[in-house]
Amino acid sequence: MYELKMKETDASVIEFIENVDHPQKREDAFRLLDIFTEVTGYEAKMWGPSIIGFGSYHYKYKTGHEGDAPRVGYSPRKAKISLYFAPGDEREQLLQHFGKHTTGKACVYINKLADVDEDILKALIQQTIDFVQKNYPDA
Repeated sequence: MYELKMKETDASVIEFIENVDHPQKREDAFRLLDIFTEVTGYEAKMWGPSIIGFGSYHYKYKTGHEGDAPRVGYSPRKAKISLYFAPGDEREQLLQHFGKHTTGKACVYINKLADVDEDILKALIQQTIDFVQKNYPDA
């Protein structure tokens, strides 16, 4: 049976961030912790070994695949910082003014926090929280 790799764990968010090798990424990870906590109102939790998530929701796809995921989150990875936001037109409009970044399907990648507009970051976080609430009202 398939087991989800991304599950909420009891690991310490602070210890995880303290073990980030690169000093600038570690500093950015702590600043992101403050920003995400402020905007979401949720306590940070580790999801799997490397994602810091805020809140949670249960999803179920038409294929029958289902599981739990953080409403929004980030990960200070070696290459770049991954930001997990909801997809959609509103995200794309906000990203036009975000600053230096690249995108994937659900991820936005930045090198460092100084490259982006923190007000737009907060708007992206809020937009994702609103998106999850609208699409998963039982969350």
